[in-house]
Amino acid sequence: MTRQGGVVAAMTLLSRISGLLRDIVLSYLFGASQMADMFFVALRIPNFFRRLFAEGAFNQAFVPVLIRYKNTSVDDLLGFIAPLSGFFASALLLFVCAGVLLAPQLALLFAPGFADEPGVLKQTGELVRITFPYLGFISLTAYAGALLNAHNRFALPAFTPVLLNLTLIGAAVIALQGWSLLPATEILAWGVLVAGIFQLLFQLPSLARLKLLPKPTYAHKHPGVRQVGKLLLPAVLAASVGQINALVNTILASTLITGSISWLYYADRLLELPVGLVAVALGTVMLPHLSRMAATADEKHFCATLDWGVNLGLMLALPAAVALYILAQPLLATLFMSFDNGAMTNHDIRMAGLALQMFAVALPGFVLVKVLSPAFFAHENTQSPFRYASIAVAVNLTVSLSTFSWFGHVGLAWATAISAWSHVLLLYIGLSRRGLYQATASLWPMLYKTLIGTSLLGGLLIYVSAQFQWLAMSGALRILWVVGISAVGAGLYAGVLVLLGVRTKHLKHMSVA
Repeated sequence: MTRQGGVVAAMTLLSRISGLLRDIVLSYLFGASQMADMFFVALRIPNFFRRLFAEGAFNQAFVPVLIRYKNTSVDDLLGFIAPLSGFFASALLLFVCAGVLLAPQLALLFAPGFADEPGVLKQTGELVRITFPYLGFISLTAYAGALLNAHNRFALPAFTPVLLNLTLIGAAVIALQGWSLLPATEILAWGVLVAGIFQLLFQLPSLARLKLLPKPTYAHKHPGVRQVGKLLLPAVLAASVGQINALVNTILASTLITGSISWLYYADRLLELPVGLVAVALGTVMLPHLSRMAATADEKHFCATLDWGVNLGLMLALPAAVALYILAQPLLATLFMSFDNGAMTNHDIRMAGLALQMFAVALPGFVLVKVLSPAFFAHENTQSPFRYASIAVAVNLTVSLSTFSWFGHVGLAWATAISAWSHVLLLYIGLSRRGLYQATASLWPMLYKTLIGTSLLGGLLIYVSAQFQWLAMSGALRILWVVGISAVGAGLYAGVLVLLGVRTKHLKHMSVA
């Protein structure tokens, strides 16, 4: 499992790097302008539903049932996939058609602050009408990826998001060069849709080689389909609380000053790099393994796998969180202000930096949620995570409404952090009460070493960061210093862990499958 996690992390790293390059190009094109806010809302709407239904809830409800059929026979497996594919594709078609028809209403729902500017709201609705069909293609792509993951094919699904980033970079270049008469926002919106088609086509050959492309049927009464349907509704919120919170942020930010949506977006995009490398990679690999262990009642290895996930997740997330908090402005400036004639300003970097610091506080919480949640889903229990996620969403909404009028977009980011840690606490208490997992004594020695290394890293970064006026530097010099400091910091952290006795074999020994 360590090797599989490494494969997913490597592919996810490539995806996140290409995503950062995409956002650098977009920041050069749009900055934190009204056009940027419109496009980011149009992009967030299909992505919200994608993560809510496809990558989040659907996978959590689907994978454990899929593993059960996979452990029986090929005929039973295909007999389950065929009707589920037909049901899923039909539901997506209806949902996408409804979304296209209701695009103006969706734009108003996600950005009610645009109601004061009818022209902006109308343009955003037109962009949503173009981007929303992306949901259908990318949801089928996520479904295909879940099938591949269940057959221990992790690299291809993890690489697929690179295609979206490359397509949007190409679309941005077309807009920058003036090669199309369409407005830049429309060019990017069409790029989103084209990317969805590319991503789905990219997955199909691998499914065909595994003979996992049966003709879809519409036997909705198949027991496996009914079981997925039963698990799906509570899993919608349980698996996607982060998206609900992001929606709350977008809605409330649309009522704040121009640029607030963009500041949160750029901060969130930088946060997505460690979240993808650690949280998504761990969650992707752990769910199929935990599902197999739950199906065979292997409690010992089930708990050991969760220990492994918690240890490895915190070992990577804690230093990343400290680095993001201390180097928030330098990192954002390096990525989004290192090129001449770009649209980002010093003020934009400061505002996005404040949001990033709050998101950094949430980072370890995001990782632990991804590690602990699959323990419930592996037992086909979506009701408990649903309740915990509901409370976490309520916490986010309460804190957001209490703080955003005073602290603006920073209050929204702070609410996200409080919600994430509330979610972790609820999940752990729930697992402990059900006898599914409790932190064992073997967890603490590694955690102590992680905390020592993280503390020394933080001290170094605080000292070095205070020596520079980051926003006054030239772009090239800033890039050199940020890369150098990051490399020295990573080396220090790794060196401290080695001096404290941590070896690669210890991480491998945590792997149990």
